[in-house]
Amino acid sequence: MSAFANPLVSRLSPPPIPSVLAWAREYKGGKGPLVDLSQAVPGYPAHPEMLRLLGEAASSPETTGYGPIEGECVLRDAYARHMSEVYGASVSAANIHVTAGCNQAFMSAAIALAGSGDSVALTNPFYFNQETTLSMLGIKRVLVECDAENGFLPEVQSAEKALLSGAKVLAVVTPNNPTGAVYPPELLVELFNLCRKHGAWLIVDETYRDFLPDGYGAPHPLLTIQGWEDTLILLYSFSKSFCIPGHRLGAITAGANVVAEIAKVMDNMQICAPRAAQVAVAAAMPILADWQAENRLEIARRADALRAVMSGLPGWEIGALGAYFAFIRHPFAELSSTAVAERLAKEAGVVCLPGSYFGEGQEHYLRLAFANADAASIGLLADRLR
Repeated sequence: MSAFANPLVSRLSPPPIPSVLAWAREYKGGKGPLVDLSQAVPGYPAHPEMLRLLGEAASSPETTGYGPIEGECVLRDAYARHMSEVYGASVSAANIHVTAGCNQAFMSAAIALAGSGDSVALTNPFYFNQETTLSMLGIKRVLVECDAENGFLPEVQSAEKALLSGAKVLAVVTPNNPTGAVYPPELLVELFNLCRKHGAWLIVDETYRDFLPDGYGAPHPLLTIQGWEDTLILLYSFSKSFCIPGHRLGAITAGANVVAEIAKVMDNMQICAPRAAQVAVAAAMPILADWQAENRLEIARRADALRAVMSGLPGWEIGALGAYFAFIRHPFAELSSTAVAERLAKEAGVVCLPGSYFGEGQEHYLRLAFANADAASIGLLADRLR
């Protein structure tokens, strides 16, 4: 008798990024250099001081052993101070759990809050790694529809319907992956109040928070609401802002009781996040703020470049755009989003993700991760997409 893999895993499709990069390898270069808009990575290097701090921390014997499960004290303290400043709220180190990237933050929180057979509500479209995480854990997903006519913002009535169906958690991403939509503070308060009303958790993935428009202010007031710890969990990634995705570093902000539950998960999953990166980022946070601000402006310039290109392309339409992403409606009604993305990669040298990778009814859309390309490269789309 043959042995079989876990069907909750084996039924999933292979990771999506390698599949589109495989299409790109078939591009012969006829249109010029490849324009890679597939993966959400910063298209510029880490600051030299960040690299120096990483090297220094990695060469220290002190970071070679196991560290605290919840994270290094220096980083928990530094990030708690940062959160307090950003949100004008009182956040302590006890509210912080450091993880090996934001994907692990979501998985750890999902395991801590929901069990096999429970349900979690995700927006449609959703970030595919969150959806596959739930699937492999045996957690059901309920979809909250987003209004394509209103920049893909979640529909509150659909969210309440999901919570009434028994969803224990509502998970949202803002600025959104894949659409780039930025959820207004008042909408997030409304979703928070819905979750509180129905005794559910609200997870807000803020991986791209540092790339909100200049002068935007606090992304929301949720941390200033009395008793937020009983409803709210915030997720974050240091990867984008510090340009260190390979070092895998994320964070969870939650009530101390939730941090304690997540620590149980983390102890079995990884024991602790990478220690050298934690020490280095804690030291970098207060000294690289100006550099991060300039990077935010650079990403805004790339967003403007994409808007300009799309405005001159008949039939192509921006569904939503913000932070790292644009969700673009393509003009080929007779083709699936996968067919369009494959042809663009192989024939035009433009690598992006099909909308169908992100949920139901997204065949007319493509996700462009424009942060990965400079304005000149984005400008090449004017000819490539005609």
